[in-house]
Amino acid sequence: MSTSTVAPPASPAARVPAGRPDPGTARRLPSVKKVAIAAGAYLVAFVFLFPYIQMVLTALRPQEELRQATLLPERFAWSNFVTFWSSGLSGNLLVSLQVAAGSTILVLLVALPAAYYTARHEFRGRTAFMILVLITQMFQPTAMLVGIYREFHQLGLVDTVWSLILVNGGFNLAFAVWILNAYFASIPRELEEAAFLDGNGRMGTLFRITLPLAAPGVVTALIFTFIAAWNEFVVALTLTTSPGNQPLTVALNSFIGQYQVDWQNLFAGSVIATIPVIILFALIEGKVVGGLTAGSVK
Repeated sequence: MSTSTVAPPASPAARVPAGRPDPGTARRLPSVKKVAIAAGAYLVAFVFLFPYIQMVLTALRPQEELRQATLLPERFAWSNFVTFWSSGLSGNLLVSLQVAAGSTILVLLVALPAAYYTARHEFRGRTAFMILVLITQMFQPTAMLVGIYREFHQLGLVDTVWSLILVNGGFNLAFAVWILNAYFASIPRELEEAAFLDGNGRMGTLFRITLPLAAPGVVTALIFTFIAAWNEFVVALTLTTSPGNQPLTVALNSFIGQYQVDWQNLFAGSVIATIPVIILFALIEGKVVGGLTAGSVK
């Protein structure tokens, strides 16, 4: 008696002729909702980026084309950027970097231990202390210019970089303490207790466990302080008198005269002034993602 062998049914992939795409793996078109959301996002991004694009294009216009209504200049005047450097404003750019970097370092050195202690210890007056810190954020430097100038004049720090570092650091400290306090409080105490059992001390636990988990808060405080100190104008205009000690935000006023404004060089300096902030965001963006995805389990 012979037995017949029944072949198994062919798989769907085997029934597709060679050279034709598999219908199951064909790329699907995005839905109308996704297309509308993407189009809206690109539109909003263009609205925010258009002033910067216009600033770059104006910086590249020659003097005779400034009043033309065309979007693009007929020729690009790269000499406007050369004029910026030859005018001596590169030293003012260095002053801005010193003020912004010094203020950021000062804020982190003071805010990190203050925020960590208030997040991990319950002491009498803790709530009042945090409210007092928040109240200091309500005061603007402009309202206290006279007192600030008199104080630094008595200390002999007028027309120095140190006065700008101290003022910018002081006025950005409250925000950094609140942000870092919230991040430290969100980290479970059990992680630190486990590190203590493994033989780590208080400082070792802080640098190996707590700070890596609080990296988003540290980066937020860093970016906020750096940008605020970089863009500050009124206090720097009041406390600095020598052109060589003025930050770039104040030194750019040299292109604004009583009867004429040197727009192309003014915008060229503005473009250069945005480059350090862009570089900072490019370097720190990966740290933000790494901090958000970091965990305590290896």
